[in-house]
Amino acid sequence: MPDPLRPMTPQARPIDPGVRIGHVHLKVADLDRALGFYCGVLGFEVIQRYGGQAAFVSAGGYHHHIGLNTWESLGGSPPPPGSTGLFHTAILYPTRALLADALRRLMAAGVALDGASDHGVSEALYLSDPDRNGVELYWDRPREAWPVSPDGTLAMFTRRLDLDDLLRGA
Repeated sequence: MPDPLRPMTPQARPIDPGVRIGHVHLKVADLDRALGFYCGVLGFEVIQRYGGQAAFVSAGGYHHHIGLNTWESLGGSPPPPGSTGLFHTAILYPTRALLADALRRLMAAGVALDGASDHGVSEALYLSDPDRNGVELYWDRPREAWPVSPDGTLAMFTRRLDLDDLLRGA
């Protein structure tokens, strides 16, 4: 059996480019509090709920983009800093205007940002949900606008995102 802590060797054949990450399932301490954030602040809709234990939420009626459950975490606390686990869930907005709308929602709800970055390929807002799960809200620039090095390779960077410009430009 392979050692799970040893790095795997790269695959000879890359994964199909059509493969997508479809949803994330988060352990939360309080389901109603989590729904208040993901639905009440961000605007996702509840698709199905399993009593007070779990709920599935989505945008646009998809079966679910985010699963929330208390099966192993009811009343629990976030993992301590310096431990392994999910760094953040990234939620892709189709346009810059809709990312600006998300920022307005956060501001109206009094949700503080942990950061805001321009990565060249995207603009991103970073925050934490009520369970201290990291959340990234972002939009991708069109591929033809992505920064490239002189040799043609992708040249992403991290710079401060001007939030006033984001709000004005949208």
